[in-house]
Amino acid sequence: MDFIKFLGTAGARFAVTRQIRKSGGIWISLDNTQILIDPGPGSLVRCLSSKPALNPQDLDAIILSHRHIDHSNDINIMIEAMTNGGNKKKGMVFAPSDALDDDPVVLHHFRDHVSKIVTLKEKGSYKVGSLSFSTPIRHIHDVETYGLVCHSDQCTISYISDTKYFENLENFYQSDVLIANVVLRDPKDYINHLSIDDIEQIITQIKPAKTILTHFGLTMIREKPWEIAEMLSKKIGCDVIAASDGLQVVLDQKLCKTVR
Repeated sequence: MDFIKFLGTAGARFAVTRQIRKSGGIWISLDNTQILIDPGPGSLVRCLSSKPALNPQDLDAIILSHRHIDHSNDINIMIEAMTNGGNKKKGMVFAPSDALDDDPVVLHHFRDHVSKIVTLKEKGSYKVGSLSFSTPIRHIHDVETYGLVCHSDQCTISYISDTKYFENLENFYQSDVLIANVVLRDPKDYINHLSIDDIEQIITQIKPAKTILTHFGLTMIREKPWEIAEMLSKKIGCDVIAASDGLQVVLDQKLCKTVR
């Protein structure tokens, strides 16, 4: 079964450090390939406590969009779990250079556990199992950050990670299924994150079959993201949902179907 599993939907420091929502990242199972994106605090626990449980040893790759702790905190324990404590060398790790070089978040001790470490770059193209993905453009964020566009025979899934909106951002993430980190209810020039106004513009241009909002900051959580998603669906005429902790979206022949 092909699916997207949201192991957590908290965004930014306050929602994460208070665990108002969970922060385990996103597990994608597609074309018999298993990838985990942005394993933040609690990722391992969220995998093992899912129903049914997700076995880290099934992973083919772990991808970090950037080094911030809400996206990378569990990277090393997930490498340990993916490789059965280092006893089975397998899997790949993808991360920007500043997550690997000076002051790395991917510790050197665990790097020999995996088959390959790959540095993400702007306009990069990569392959994991039967999946290919690209990092089309560097985002405007406080550290080196990339979104992803994953391609399979069935569909294209894009993930817009943390960024300030910039001109033509949406052109780089044309896809059937759009996953977008929306931390802010209202835009703030001094905070490099997307707001509802930004995501409305992005969805209007891309018109994906399904958009899934996630990575909510406190202002978004207080405003009830599911109500915001419903408002956007009606306004734009596209299927928009707000992820909840543990939400699983099954990708079927009609592209995708939400299962709660």
